[in-house]
Amino acid sequence: MFTTKRSATISLITLICGAYLVQQFDPTLQNKLSLFNGPYNGEGIAAGQWWRFFTVALTHGGLMHLGFNMLALHALGTPLEAILGKGRFLAIFLISLLSGSIASIYFSTVDYNSVGASGAVFGLFGAFIVLNKRIGESAREIYVIIGLNFALGFLLGGVDWRAHLGGLIGGYVATLVMSRITRL
Repeated sequence: MFTTKRSATISLITLICGAYLVQQFDPTLQNKLSLFNGPYNGEGIAAGQWWRFFTVALTHGGLMHLGFNMLALHALGTPLEAILGKGRFLAIFLISLLSGSIASIYFSTVDYNSVGASGAVFGLFGAFIVLNKRIGESAREIYVIIGLNFALGFLLGGVDWRAHLGGLIGGYVATLVMSRITRL
């Protein structure tokens, strides 16, 4: 029997792009999945809709936003998944997504609405910092990319830098802990 192993990175990209495509046919779906504290009309994190901490990754503010996030997810996720394995990679992705979402909610105003997977993507940058010698990349290059992304976020506006920072810290800490308790 012919079997193929699909990478978690490609599966995440497929899921996120598929969700974006569905939202093009049902624009109300983004409001049901995006991250906001609320409660508005009985919706939001404050109304107990905790799944929004994770479903925010399925929403994006346009094709360019989706494209940049998926390009970064592929570029970062592929080598990290090869080193960490599927389970640890997914754990870091989800921890980064959750920590980015928590930071976004905690440090934003009540009416702030956030979309995108970039909190989780920044968590992968954090993982790269921890594993840079093993990956064979210079930490300096990673710091420059992170710095440029933060600078562009502030210059362009409308970017949830809180989710980026929370994801970066979450990914860094999760990878550091994993590297101490398991053999990476």
